[in-house]
Amino acid sequence: MAYVQFLVFLFLIFLAFPSPRPVCGNAELSALMELKTSLDPENNFLSSWTTDGDPCSGSFVGVACNEHRKVANISLQGKGLSGWVSPAVAGLKCLSGLYLHYNNLSGKIPREISNLNELTDLYLDVNNLTGSIPPEIGNMASLQVLQICCNQLTGNIPTETGSLKSLSVLALQYNRLTGQIPSTLGNLGMLRRLDLSFNNFIGTIPARLADIAQLEALDVRNNSLTGIVPTALKRLKEGFQSANNPGLCGVGFLAMRACTAFDNVNVNQLGPPKPSINNNTATEYPESANIQLPCNQTHCAKSRKIPQVAVIAAVITITITLMSVGLITFLRYRRQKQKITSTSDCPDDRLSTDQAKDFYRRSPSPLVSLEYSNGWGPLADGHNSTGLSSHEQLNYFRFNMDEIESATQYFSETSLLGKSNFSAVYKGILRDGSLVAIRSINMTCCKSEDAEFVKGLNLLTSLRHENLVRLRGFCCSSSRGECFLIYDFAPKGDLSHYIDVDDGCSHILDWSKRVSIINGIAKGIGYLHTSDADKPTIVHQNISIEKILIDQQFNPLISDSGLPKLLADDIVFSTLKVSAAMGYLAPEYVTTGRFTEKSDIYAFGVIVLQVLSGKRTLGGSMRLAVESFRLEDLVDKNLNGKYSKAEAAMLGRIALLCTQELPNQRPTMQEVIQELGNSSDA
Repeated sequence: MAYVQFLVFLFLIFLAFPSPRPVCGNAELSALMELKTSLDPENNFLSSWTTDGDPCSGSFVGVACNEHRKVANISLQGKGLSGWVSPAVAGLKCLSGLYLHYNNLSGKIPREISNLNELTDLYLDVNNLTGSIPPEIGNMASLQVLQICCNQLTGNIPTETGSLKSLSVLALQYNRLTGQIPSTLGNLGMLRRLDLSFNNFIGTIPARLADIAQLEALDVRNNSLTGIVPTALKRLKEGFQSANNPGLCGVGFLAMRACTAFDNVNVNQLGPPKPSINNNTATEYPESANIQLPCNQTHCAKSRKIPQVAVIAAVITITITLMSVGLITFLRYRRQKQKITSTSDCPDDRLSTDQAKDFYRRSPSPLVSLEYSNGWGPLADGHNSTGLSSHEQLNYFRFNMDEIESATQYFSETSLLGKSNFSAVYKGILRDGSLVAIRSINMTCCKSEDAEFVKGLNLLTSLRHENLVRLRGFCCSSSRGECFLIYDFAPKGDLSHYIDVDDGCSHILDWSKRVSIINGIAKGIGYLHTSDADKPTIVHQNISIEKILIDQQFNPLISDSGLPKLLADDIVFSTLKVSAAMGYLAPEYVTTGRFTEKSDIYAFGVIVLQVLSGKRTLGGSMRLAVESFRLEDLVDKNLNGKYSKAEAAMLGRIALLCTQELPNQRPTMQEVIQELGNSSDA
């Protein structure tokens, strides 16, 4: 009996402490598998999504989880998906970012998507979606960015859209939307950018849009809007775009016709005036117009009845004439506009998907610079917890996600330069045509303390030297869970491409280039090791030939300087395996576990020997060759004896000093630079 009671006790304990469930539960995994079936019905791109897999292990392409092992982001932009969006996506309750843009998805936007209460970023643009915008979308209180442009959506903008109080970007351009622009959009107090261009909207521009304090850009080009443009929109300057709306008029707007009596009549005919909420005699006219009220019997001088009738008759005659002329002009203009703006054989006057992609790459529209998501931690609200006075400097270096995606062709495989355990590097082209290298780093690999991360960013942006790769800027997105560092691109690749090359190869460096590269590396490290008012002493920690980039003039540029200031310690330590395997890691690190300037100098000495010998792997015979002055065994055979023996001996001696076993026996980098300078002077 006691044995039975003991078994019952164990069973109760088992029930009280159940075994941990895999990933995020069967519900989320089931939702992902249904979503996979709809997005990729032929299983061409999402084969890594399997029923026995773990979505939070990193094996599910495009899926990222939060700290609670719940699916937080799905990033499948530009993957060639040709299915549809399944309502099953609503089962991913913790989803904050859904990025499905630049695919070939069809079908309707599922109304169930409105159940994603934590979704902040929804990107369905540049697909072939049809149907109307679900009114239920107004229930998504957390939504900050809604991108559904370049589809084939029809119907009106739901008035419920005005309930999205957190929305900062609304992009609906290049669809077939109709009806009037709902005045409820004026409720979007956080709205910064609104693009309604290239649709079929009619009616007036609601005056309430001009009252949105945060609004920076409003694009209504190529619609059929009419009426008087609210004068308050002039504050947007170039941010307001209204071309190809012949029915619009206004005062003080560039490239917009002035209003006439005909426009006033049109506005007045839109509907009877509504009484003002104030108890006075003022009358509220349609909210799209700021016009002078006509006089009434209270405010006008008395006149005889016969002249008044004559005036009315004259006004009616003129009005009918103007309306006829205006209608004919309008129809001719619209017909001409269709000829001009039609860039495809499509009868709906809409750009094809490929044409739309090309348009966005070339378009100077103010909405080109829209931001995809909220900022990273303390960067989001324009201040940080560190109290650093250089925060304005960080703002100067900020890029946004649209610029990053556009530069990398939406992170296409052809733009990928390389990957590591914690990051990927893409080649990109900015809008000014300059080439850049963009490193993406997962948020989980960065320092967990926001203040430390911001401090690291400040340090990176402060580094300026001719032998360091220049940081152009950064972009951090908490909803995507990534931070991007944008650097100048080095067209000649890294130094490893010029080591271990065959005789006759064009990558063989002549002697003068090798000496110049060694000098440049020394100067770059010397800058890092020197403190001043703008920066502290910096230890690179991971110098290698892969970290030395070569520009068009074969100048060396040290990359990843200061990067450990952004990364978590375990990520920094994980990179040491490669460094140790290649012989760059100073011997004392094994016992001290610390990096110093002398550990950088040790790595520099190894690089000098690699450049001199043209070999990546260095044996003990290399040191022996230097010590015994057997330069023929030290210098790269590919040079065929075309080198300076004096310089080779001097560089070999510097390499030996820098790679001494004990750190206090190694020179400082300033001493190395001085020695190199003395040699060049001689």
